[in-house]
Amino acid sequence: MMNKVNAVTHDKAEFKTNNIPRIDKQAVAEAFGRAAKHYDKAAAFQRIVGHQLLERLPAVIPTGTRVLDLGCGTGYFSEQLMQRGYDVSAADLSIEMLAQAKSRCGDCVTYLEADAENLPIEDNQFDVAFSSLALQWCDDLSVPLKELRRVVKPGGRIMFTTLVEGSLFELSQAWQEVDRYQHVNHFLSQKAIKLALAQAGGAIDTLDFKPIRVNYPAAVGLMKDLKGIGATHLPQGRKAGLAGRKTIMALESAYNEFRDENGQLPATYQVCFGVIIND
Repeated sequence: MMNKVNAVTHDKAEFKTNNIPRIDKQAVAEAFGRAAKHYDKAAAFQRIVGHQLLERLPAVIPTGTRVLDLGCGTGYFSEQLMQRGYDVSAADLSIEMLAQAKSRCGDCVTYLEADAENLPIEDNQFDVAFSSLALQWCDDLSVPLKELRRVVKPGGRIMFTTLVEGSLFELSQAWQEVDRYQHVNHFLSQKAIKLALAQAGGAIDTLDFKPIRVNYPAAVGLMKDLKGIGATHLPQGRKAGLAGRKTIMALESAYNEFRDENGQLPATYQVCFGVIIND
């Protein structure tokens, strides 16, 4: 059983979907749960982004500073935060991911199975919230940001990254040459992210948007990494069953349009880095 952190129960928030398919949190948790044991082998991009977010932490950390690592996955950044002197609580939607985090960090960290849109945590518990590449799995970005503002003390920091519209455009365009099914998740535009931040409130300390490119020798390598980290849930439009050899060959052929002068295939992610000062 995972350790709890001043847990309480809150009513589920209501969302207006405007015909946009809701994210199935159970399906997301199951996908990441299946990937938990081999996630670290496929998470090079996640490491790059998380380390860049870590660089935005204050250089001086007062003793006893409490941080919530929301969407902790296998606990890689929980361990990094712990090594920097933080009192860490790791939260994730997937119980299997939390088990991996506990095997990495042990009893020096507390653990909480939690949905970012409905955190079972009392108000004003943390000095810092750290969440890297987790909030794109929420229906409404303003909701988890409001929840993080609620559980972070006044004057504390909420630090997050999320994916932005245009991520994996090479893969999306290549698939469009192969079939009419959706193979890449839709992500919020910069405008929608800014609106969510305005709705959530708090003082924006930093809001940066930047592309991060990861290179692969073949498209199948990117596909394996996406499967390896569990990023396989799509709200609608996915073709049932596994892609056959003929389909993969067609994808490789279409993706070759993007091959660079060094023979590498790019996978470009658009990433938002945000830091909010709670008020």
